Amino acid sequence: MAEAVRIYPPKPDKVYLFGTCLVDSFSPQTGLDAIALLEHHGIEVVFPQAQTCCGQPAYNSGYDGEARAVARSQMDLFPASWPIVILSGSCGGMMRKHYPALFDHAPEVVAFAERVFEFTEFLRHVVQPTFSDQGAATRVTLHTSCAGRRELGIHEHGLALLDQLQQVQLVPHDYQEECCGFGGTFSVKHADVSAAMAEDKTRNLVGAGVDEFVSTDWGCMLNLNTTLEYAQQPLRGRHLISFLAERIGVTQPLGKADSEKLFAEVAR
Repeated sequence: MAEAVRIYPPKPDKVYLFGTCLVDSFSPQTGLDAIALLEHHGIEVVFPQAQTCCGQPAYNSGYDGEARAVARSQMDLFPASWPIVILSGSCGGMMRKHYPALFDHAPEVVAFAERVFEFTEFLRHVVQPTFSDQGAATRVTLHTSCAGRRELGIHEHGLALLDQLQQVQLVPHDYQEECCGFGGTFSVKHADVSAAMAEDKTRNLVGAGVDEFVSTDWGCMLNLNTTLEYAQQPLRGRHLISFLAERIGVTQPLGKADSEKLFAEVAR
């Protein structure tokens, strides 16, 4: 049965931010840029400090009991009715699509899942910003990530947001729909296949002749950037959120102490 068309709410005054474990571990700046973008558009951001993993690794490995325990602990951190904005299509798919199934579609879990929005989806359809590009001319390509593309259908949101930037030339790359090979636990269980997929994907990214690539999932970028570094290719990727924040002049690179202070200020 086809999924019902999503009805988007009006822009709220306040949201929760789910940072994801990969952003927390590998790129806190992405989280800070997400906060800056939302605050720039008049939205207060609440970041519960106890948040951890969405539970997807356990779920994908067949440990439903452990996944339910993680899911319960995370859902308890977001008690108010505000939207929950997530910095990954992969985590967003887990919380929006698979949490209800884990709990036999209990009404309270379904209601929770309906409040979950991947960041670019929320930005495009709820915030509805108009960007003024302050950066120099550049060429970029977008890696859409298979979780975001196939599970949430969010690949067009990033393209639409980038299309607002007057000095950015958006370049398609060959086999744009193909997976990067990360797949969370897939890259551990099938390391050789994952490496071959990443090599194929990076070959097409490099072949696009761009200055950098952007994506909405840090898992993809870890796999692709590591592969590019190993191949001694200068091309690198970064999160679309940080790219947008820089282009409109709201990003503020911070040191570790400043980052911890900022997250403490938005925690509730």
